[in-house]
Amino acid sequence: MRRLFFVFLLVSFRSFSQDTSVIIDEHRFTLSEVVVRNHFDYRTLLAQIKEDTTFYKAFRNLHILGFSSYNDIKMLDKKGGVLASLYSKTRQNRSGNCRTMDVLEEKVTGNFYDRKGDYNYMTPELYAGLFFTKGTVCGENNIVKGRLQSYTARKGMEKHKEQLKMLFFNPGKKIPGIPFIGNKLDLYDEDAHKLYDYKLDIQEYHGELCYVFSITPKEEEARNDRIVVDQMVTWFDMKTLSVLARNYSLSYKAGVYDFDVSMDVEMTKFEGLTVPRVLRYKGNWDVIFKKRERAVFTATLFDFKK
Repeated sequence: MRRLFFVFLLVSFRSFSQDTSVIIDEHRFTLSEVVVRNHFDYRTLLAQIKEDTTFYKAFRNLHILGFSSYNDIKMLDKKGGVLASLYSKTRQNRSGNCRTMDVLEEKVTGNFYDRKGDYNYMTPELYAGLFFTKGTVCGENNIVKGRLQSYTARKGMEKHKEQLKMLFFNPGKKIPGIPFIGNKLDLYDEDAHKLYDYKLDIQEYHGELCYVFSITPKEEEARNDRIVVDQMVTWFDMKTLSVLARNYSLSYKAGVYDFDVSMDVEMTKFEGLTVPRVLRYKGNWDVIFKKRERAVFTATLFDFKK
């Protein structure tokens, strides 16, 4: 009954809706009509959204669970042709405080691996760091607090890999140590509010009503070289405020590297934990001392177990 009531409100307000602009802590936000008319505590809600860690934690949850995964990775040439690819089905096993992985199916084309059996490209390395387990890994947890500080102590390529993972899979947060853009990634500081528009709405997602928070560059700032996030839209559970889905695109050009990536992530629930269900990626990026990489991949996760 409650859901039908809100659906009625959504339909009614959409027919003559008018957005409202509000100032919170000297920062401007746009609220949809349905948010304003239903007297939601948007101040508290926006504060919680700003501090959200559930998106990143969903990926950390994969370290303490068993799951199956279909993995489809394609490395592309300039014209979009496939240079190399991997399609596999894997099973992560969790036993005690350790995890291992079985490769149940695998089909590889092109130079996906080098002669030693290592990845020929960095994109699959980043993918493997998220969804694959090499050997036996023990003593992990899903705690996100302090993770940022833990990787800043790393050196060389391992540090760069962790920075890239944080950039692509924890967007909107400041990432120390990335040249030129580290300070431009924080979507909630004073400078960001001069560049981006922020809007809170209520929409239906997979049959359930949820909050939708979107961040887009201001029209007059679209060509500003401080813009890194081209768009980020996040769907939040109305009861728990955990992330249900997020679509985002990032791009930047600097002297030593450039990137243009987009990501669509859908979440699901397993025994109270939020975990990724589907992740779709499309990216074109180049970093110093590495060849340019163009890639698309889809990860489909299922059959979660503790």
